[in-house]
Amino acid sequence: MTIEMRPEMPPPEPADTRTQYGALCWRAGREGIEVLLITSRDTGRWVIPKGWPIDGLSPEASAAREAWEEAGVEGQADTHCLGLYSYDKGLGRGEGPKRQTVPCVVAVYPLQVSALSGSFPEEKQRRRKWFRPRKAARKVVEPELQALLANLDSRAVFPGKTAGGA
Repeated sequence: MTIEMRPEMPPPEPADTRTQYGALCWRAGREGIEVLLITSRDTGRWVIPKGWPIDGLSPEASAAREAWEEAGVEGQADTHCLGLYSYDKGLGRGEGPKRQTVPCVVAVYPLQVSALSGSFPEEKQRRRKWFRPRKAARKVVEPELQALLANLDSRAVFPGKTAGGA
C-alpha cells in the first residue's frame, strides 16, 4: 500500500493578510438590542460597516468614520474590540476567476447609534436595516461574524454601556 503525501498549504504570510476596522452599530430596541446591517456595494450581501485603517485615527475612530460614510451612523465607538472575523475582500471590478481577492481580518468595535442621517456619502449605493442579533447572524455569510452576532442578546453588555441604559 502506498500513501500519497500531499504538501500542506502554508499559512498566509502576515503581510498577505490585511486589517480592517468594522463598526457593530447597535441601539436598544423595545425587545432588546438591535444591530444595523448594510448591503455591500458590489454583491448586495448584508455586512457591517468596515474599511481600511485611516491615517491619524484610532481603530475605533476609523470604524466610526466607516459607519458614517457607509450608513450615515452618528454615535460613539467604544475602544474595546468585541472580536475579529475574517473574509476575502474582492479588489477591483468584475466577477469570476480574474477578480483578485485579499484575505482580511476585521476588528469589530461596538458603536452605540445616537442618530441616523438621511444624507451620507454612500446613501445611493447601500441599503440599511435594523435586525435583532440572531436574525442579523443569519443574514451575514462570514461564520465568525455570525457567531459574534448570535452571541449578542437583550442582556448583552458592551464595555461601559448596557442595553437598558441606552
